[in-house]
Order: sequence, then C-alpha cells, then structure tokens
Amino acid sequence: MKANVHFFSQKDSIAKGVDKETLGQRGRQANEFAELGFPILPGFIIDSVVASKLAKQDVLDAVKPYMKKVSGIVAKTYGDAREPLLLKIVISPNLTISNYPTLHNFGLVRSTVGGFNKNVGENFGTHEVAFLARGILKIEERIAELEGRTKDVAKIKERIVLASNTLDSDKPGAKAEALMAAYEDLIPKGFFDDAWTQLDIALKRISRLLELDEQDDYDTAILIQPMVYGNYGKGSCSGSFFTRNVVNGNKTLQGEYFEEHFDEIGAAGNDINKIAPAHLKELTAIANSLEDHHKEIRQIRFTIEKNKLWLIEQRQVVAKSTQADLKLGLDLNSRKVVDDAFVINSIQPGRLNEILHPIVDMTTVKKLPATNGGITGAPGAAIGRVYFTTETLLEAYRLAQQKGEDKRLILCMTSTFAEDVKAIEVASGVLSCEGGYSAHASVVARQYGKVSLVKPEMKIRGKKATIGQIVVNEGDYITINVPYYGEPMIWLGKASLIEPNPKESGLFEFIAIVKKHMKDFHVRANADSPRDAALALSFGAEGIGLCRTEHMFFNDKRINVFREMILADSLEAREKALAKLEVMQREDFYGLFKIMAGKEVTIRLLDAPLHEFMPHNDAEFEGFMAYLGSGKKSAKTPSKSEIRARIETLSEFNPMLGHRGCRIAVSYPEIYAMQTRAVFQAAYKLQAEKVDVRMELMIPIVMNASELKLIIYGKKIEGKAYKGIVDIEEDVRKELKVKPISYKVGSMIELPAAALVAGEIAKYSEFFSFGTNDLTQTTLGISRDDFNAFMPDYSLYDLIEGNPFSNLVAPVKELVAMATRRGRMTRPTLKVGLCGEHGANPDNVRFCMEAGLDYVSCSPYSVPIACLAVAQAELEKTS
Repeated sequence: MKANVHFFSQKDSIAKGVDKETLGQRGRQANEFAELGFPILPGFIIDSVVASKLAKQDVLDAVKPYMKKVSGIVAKTYGDAREPLLLKIVISPNLTISNYPTLHNFGLVRSTVGGFNKNVGENFGTHEVAFLARGILKIEERIAELEGRTKDVAKIKERIVLASNTLDSDKPGAKAEALMAAYEDLIPKGFFDDAWTQLDIALKRISRLLELDEQDDYDTAILIQPMVYGNYGKGSCSGSFFTRNVVNGNKTLQGEYFEEHFDEIGAAGNDINKIAPAHLKELTAIANSLEDHHKEIRQIRFTIEKNKLWLIEQRQVVAKSTQADLKLGLDLNSRKVVDDAFVINSIQPGRLNEILHPIVDMTTVKKLPATNGGITGAPGAAIGRVYFTTETLLEAYRLAQQKGEDKRLILCMTSTFAEDVKAIEVASGVLSCEGGYSAHASVVARQYGKVSLVKPEMKIRGKKATIGQIVVNEGDYITINVPYYGEPMIWLGKASLIEPNPKESGLFEFIAIVKKHMKDFHVRANADSPRDAALALSFGAEGIGLCRTEHMFFNDKRINVFREMILADSLEAREKALAKLEVMQREDFYGLFKIMAGKEVTIRLLDAPLHEFMPHNDAEFEGFMAYLGSGKKSAKTPSKSEIRARIETLSEFNPMLGHRGCRIAVSYPEIYAMQTRAVFQAAYKLQAEKVDVRMELMIPIVMNASELKLIIYGKKIEGKAYKGIVDIEEDVRKELKVKPISYKVGSMIELPAAALVAGEIAKYSEFFSFGTNDLTQTTLGISRDDFNAFMPDYSLYDLIEGNPFSNLVAPVKELVAMATRRGRMTRPTLKVGLCGEHGANPDNVRFCMEAGLDYVSCSPYSVPIACLAVAQAELEKTS
C-alpha cells in the first residue's frame, strides 16, 4: 500500500510518474498548489488504486511516516493532549460535483479535546466535535443504506439531526465529552478513545463506502491534510479573495478576512487589502502567480494561524464581468504570458454587449416591484420616466433641459415608426409591444446605442401601461434590464446603473488586438451622422456600409421642408423645397466623408416610403400647417382639407413592397438628383481640402437591371429625358471646374428577384450590399413586425430554427451565396457586403466569410462584436 500513498507540501510535489487521474480532482488541485510552491497545507493522498480496498491493509503503518512529515511542518503532533494536530479527510472523485460529506476534525478525542478548547474556546470545541460526529455519521448512514440496514439508517438520521442542531446553536448545552458519548453507540468502537484508532476507523469506513458505491467506478482517492483555524488565538484569521476585482477587472485583490474567526459566519469582515502588509504582499504574489498559471481569475480561501499563512483552496470564478476577463487577458498579453489568439478567443463575441451598454446595479433593485420576460430588441439597461408618445417625451425632455432636471426618459409605445426616431434618439430606452428583434424600435435603438425591449403582453391605454401585475403611469420611473444572455427584467422605480467606459474597460486595447487579425474580411458601420461615424471608427469600423439618408430628414428643422417637397403640387414647387434640402444634405455628407477620410462610405439614396414622412397625429399635422402658413387665407397656401387629401393619396396597403427606394426615383427623379448633387458637392469640396473621399452610392429595392441602368445612366424618350447619376456628377464637376473623383455605384440586393438576376444587375452595379432584413421578409413572406405573434407556435413544433431576423435561414443564405457567385461571374471585381443587424451575429459573420463576401455592416455598438467574430474565424482558419 505504501506505493499508493503520495505526499505533498510547499516544497514537495507528487512524482511526475504518478498517474494524476488516480488522485481525484481535489487531490490534483492540492498537488497543483504544491507544484507552484505555494504555502499549502502539507498532506498525502491515498490514490484510487487502493482507496476502496483498505479493509485488510495496515493503514496506520502506511500513513505514519507522512503524518510525521506533516507534524514537522505545522509544528503540531497528532494525538497530542496540549496542542493536538487535527485532520480533514476529503473524498476526492474525478467528478467536479461530489455528494460526499465534508469530514473535518479527526484527532478530536477525549484526551485531546481539552487542549484544543484552550486555544479556541469550549463552545467552538463542542461545535467541532458535533461537526466531526455528523460527518462520520453520514458515512455510516450511506454504508447502512447500501448494505440494506434500514433500521440503522433511521437511528443514524436521528443522531445527524442532533449534531446539526448543536451546530446551529450559538451556545450548545452539552460539553464536548458528553456529545462524544451521545454518538459513539452508532460509530465503530473506540472512535473517541484514541486519535490513531479514530483515523484508522475513519479511513477504513470511508474505504468501505467507496467499495459499496458502484456508481463510483473505483476512481476516487482519499486526501488527508491538517486542519488550521483562523480563531486559534492572536495573529489568526480566515478569509477568501479573488485574484483581481471581478467587476472592473482592476489588478487589486477583492475579498475579506475575518480576524480570530474560523470562517465568515457571524463575523464582521475587513477589506483584504487592509490585512498585515507582509501577508498582503504574499497573497498578492500568489494571486499574480495563479492568474499566470491558470490564465483566468481565481478565488482563494486561506487561513492564517498564529501568523502563519496557509492556502486552503483555489477555484474557478463563475460570477465575473466581461470587463474583468478582458482586462486580465490584456494584462497577460502585455507581459507575454499569452498570445493575441488566446486573448481573442477568451471572450465570446456576445459578451462584449456588457461592456458597450450600462448594466443594472442589482443591489439597488431588491425592493422594487418587478416583471420578467420579453424579447430583446437592443441589449443594455436604462432608467427613466415613461412617456407614451413622441411629442410628450420630447416636451418632457425640453422641460427637463430648461429646469436642469433628470433627462432620462423611456419611450413606451405599441410600435414605432420613422417619425419616432427623434424621440428614440433622446430617450434612454424604448419599450414596445409589437415586433421583435428586427422591429423598427429595435433597429433604431441599436443604431443609437439605446435599450429596446419588446413586451407582447403589455397593454397600453391612454397614459397608462399594464405589464403583468405592474401598472405604469405617464411620468413614472421604470428600470429596464435587457441582457444579451438571460431574461429581461422591468422594475417599477428608479435603480442605479453601472455605466460603461470603453477606455477604462480595456475595450479599445482589445479592439486593437482584434484588428491585427482581420485580414481578408472587415466590418463597416451603419451610420447616418458624424457622431455615429466617429463612434464607429473608435469601435473598429472600416468605413460606413449603410448611411440611411431618410433618417437625415426626420430632424425637427427638416421634416416639414421634406413634407412640403413631397406634397408639392408642381415640379417647380417641389424643386424649390429640394433646393433647401440640398444645402442640408451637402452638410450631412461633408461631415460623414470627412470623419471617414480614407475609408469607404456607402450612401444609400432615399429608401423609405413617402407616407412615412407624413404627420401621424393631430399635433404633427397642426405643426406642419403652421409651417406652411395655412392660417393666412392666401391663394398660394393649400387648405387643411387639400393637404389631408394629398396625404391620403400617398397611403398604401403594403408600403414595404410599394412605392419606395428606386421606385420613388423613377417617379420623382428630382429627389435622387438632389441627393446625388449634394453627395458630389460635398465630395468635391473635401477633395479641394486634400481629404481622401471614397464614396459609394447605393440604390435600394432594385428588382432588375433595367431600373439600375436608368438611375445610373439615364434615358431619353420622346419628349422626356431622365438624367442619371453619371450625368449629374458631370454637371457638378463642370460647374465647380474640378478634376473627376473616383466613386462607385452599386445596388442593394433585398429581393429574391434581384438575387436571381444578380448576374444581369452586376453589369451596372460595382458592388452588392445584401439588405437581409427585407430579403428575409420577401423570401419567407413574413413581416418582421408581425412574426412574433405566431413565432412561439412555430418554435413549439420546431417549424423554424430560431428567429429568422436574427439568424440567417437556409433559403436566404442560398440566395446570398448564389447572387454573389452570379454577380462575380459577370464582374470578377465585384465587392460584396451585408448590411443590417444580421451582420452582428457571429454565426452570420462566419457564413458571410465562407460565402465570399468582403464585409458586414452593422450598428456602431455592434461593430466590436462583429470584429471579434471575424478575428476568431480568421484564427480558426490558420490554426
């Protein structure tokens, strides 16, 4: 048997030739401490080869030499009456989760308990006897169960309850010796009479249990170590700590120690960083060494007994922030402990949401009424007063600004539309009840880095919303938490948030490492303003893949000018309004191009149906009429009834498949002409300033090559001429007397028809950008705003995998891959990308890379997530 007992200490690790699988998980952890040279409690392991076969072995003869070594190190003697060495026995299977009892305090017998009590006090001594008794009784209970001794099981259970009651009492009535007498009739004879007899009995009864336990598969070892106590007089304490702060990732210990206490129960803790300097220095060195060894944050339990530090246990940490893991990886990388690949692969892309958005301080919501569930639209956390219309929210925001009050507001609506963008932009979050991940509110919220939650069961009536048992009135504070992983929550009331700080979190450093490993594929951003463009650049974007120009018109100073243009009753009146808009658009494009100097900027010409720009309520209508000056009874000013009639003519039964995108350009060429002039005017102005402009004009909702050819090259028919982009650029260039600038014109592929004739479209299109939101809708014939009404039924019967507006489905993937192949057969240099929130999903990113696309484009706050997904895929290819 002696060959199967293995000693370890701070200076001795188990021989390399020993099969570590025979040590069990806890045995391997102990030996790992020993190999690192840490101040581990010495001990020995009876390996799994013999652990279940000790019945006929001379166990004491095999372990006494190691017990002598242990005594020499801890300066205590097993069985000594004055200052006895006590032992813990750990049953060490190879499983992470074990259901074996905790076994402490072996060596507490009638002759030693008095000496022990002098150091720890009688009450504690009595508790430890009860703990020892309960542990060995649980072993006896399991043996009796496996041997079928039902009556004995019942008796043992009663004594286990007695021991537990003693442990639960602050002042146990019985003395330690009396407790020993109360338990010994159910324990093998002599257990409390002699320390060595007790050890022999314990090891053999544990061995018997392992022999009987067929589920054990005979792969369990037995670990024996001395006990140390944080309440063993002055200079003693116990504690535990994390190797760094698990919330912010700062490289300082986080935890507590408890002076003259065995553990934290009933004790007031002290900050671990206030422990004696010599111990803090030693613990910090251990923490640093453990992080370097495990390459992760660890938790350590320790005991200091009479000023001597002993490590008890170290384990993985589950509850830690993404920021903490990120800063650890960057720290290890800066010291060359790990390479870039390790850092990149250590973070799941979706976890970056935690760094990019606020999170709720959970200690501040404990007393707030709550409701859970809902569909994640845009992750993060938000607090604010609730308002049920864009107008009331904007008015509340204006008043809060004037009075210096809290400007945090939540927009709560059944669903949102284009005219609500301005409210989403200033709100902290959006709560809606129609749609889902790809609903308008969700898409716009992600664009602006706001929080969005869809609660289908929410009922809104006037200025009141009912969500489960919670009733929210206008002006009430609510707190919304929408995690990337896990269940969304809403609390009625005002909690506290932990705000993100990309610089402090290490995100920018991380992005720099990620970008080094993005070679053949890149990520652009969907951005409509210089602010969004600058943010996207800081997050790693390589240009703008989608500028939605329609968003530029919803500004309060522009929307009525745009409405005036749409409702004009003559070309002359329309062009007069367009002239005002052209100045505004030129400034927009100038700002975007300048921010993105040297990077591609894809400008999508107007896409949204014209009715979306119309007033949607009485307040907006009155505001528009005031703008037109309809109060003056002028022959030139249309009446309210005339305006309403014109608005009515714009309404469509199915606007998303109606008069939008390039179809508007065919009917109203002057709109695209205005935008095109503004684009080139801005580009040529920057060219004069020596700024590198790389612009791409994108035509939306194209269904065939003829549409694209018309818009790019124009057409002359009898009595009429359509001026295309090429001619407009030439006019601008001649007017400004400048040299031509390089630019590209391309097409969005968002209809199955366009994907099927991609080869024809590529004759005129220099790039493709797949608009997969619309491509999914038109391929599957489902609306992204209505799908969630029946999606649960489809999920119930496994009729569809996941949310098709989050994960690209097979038919859409096939169309994307086919259109890419066909397009490049016509134009081998064709650049191909995907724009929209599908591009932020790591699985979709991998598909795009495999299908031969060049980039994906997503909201600025999703850019780091997509970049990480790209880098991980690139590394996988080269590994």
